[in-house]
Amino acid sequence: MARVFMKGCEAIAEAATRAGCRFFAGYPITPQNEIPEYFARRMPEVENGVFVQGESEVASVNMLYGAVQTGTRSMSSSSSTGISLYSEGISYCAAARLPIVYVNVQRGGPGIGAIQPAQQDYMQATKASGNGGFEMIVLSPSTVQEAVDMTYEAFDLAERDMNPVLILTDGVMGTMMEPVELPPMKSDEEVAALKAARKAVSAVGHKPEEQVRILPGGVGGGFEPVNIEAAKLYESWKENDVRVEEIMVDDAEIILTAYGISARIARIAVKELRAEGIKAGLIRPIAIHPFPYKSFENLDFNRVKGILDIEMSIPAQMRWDVDHAVHGRCPIKECLRSGGELMTKERVMAAAHELVKEVL
Repeated sequence: MARVFMKGCEAIAEAATRAGCRFFAGYPITPQNEIPEYFARRMPEVENGVFVQGESEVASVNMLYGAVQTGTRSMSSSSSTGISLYSEGISYCAAARLPIVYVNVQRGGPGIGAIQPAQQDYMQATKASGNGGFEMIVLSPSTVQEAVDMTYEAFDLAERDMNPVLILTDGVMGTMMEPVELPPMKSDEEVAALKAARKAVSAVGHKPEEQVRILPGGVGGGFEPVNIEAAKLYESWKENDVRVEEIMVDDAEIILTAYGISARIARIAVKELRAEGIKAGLIRPIAIHPFPYKSFENLDFNRVKGILDIEMSIPAQMRWDVDHAVHGRCPIKECLRSGGELMTKERVMAAAHELVKEVL
């Protein structure tokens, strides 16, 4: 398959279109503006494709709710502060078990923050995307190719589980350009078949005798069985949907851990540390929820003497999950930037050398 040179945000939008997405609603915010801009051009080119620029993030996420309720593969995107405004609508989608896909191209925070890249929405994405305690699969690419592949697959995951799926990326990934191989374009017949397969759970008009299930529960006690069912789904992810990359961990004495764009930098640092004779390894969560706890729990802590958590967030956020997995069995140090300040290889190398001095 031919490779094409694409910007991250545009590649995400094209991958979604090829996956059968036929509705997009969103509102402009840096650094994800190329996603709605691309959809504005692309949706009119495909059968039944619809693009709407909502008057706000709140309007956009509720349009997403309505569109996906018809059985249409639907998507939205925003950045950090805009995602905060999505929280009520995402909660509604989770309650109604609607298979939406949405993208957060993170920027610096808190509040309005900076328009530059950051990784300061980890806790929001994995622990508190809205009210009611619902959970989602959260995928975090470290290359534009991964962003394409994850977006294409996200619609299948959402429909498999009848649950929202989040792609958590950042302003570096969204604006950088890399060569990618695009997935095949689903035909109009395939898109129609996907929509038809969801008719029984879609608000498209039904005959009285048809078996339908538009909402999973009701007001009052009716939601407890729904929450029990959802909890079983979330538990199943721990066995079936953990995604992690482990690099040279078998003999490592120090472990670097990072996700997304920071993991690209950490991977280079591991190679250079190895060249110096330092036995370093990398654990990269590809899905940050469900988190790969077992990758840390299974480490030989008689050999592993320290872990370096690398994030573009101050205070550290993924550190919470790393702590939960390690249970105090070795020191955990941090290498952090935030507010739009980029992580660098030099900063990671310096932090790794300090860790080595302390633990080896």
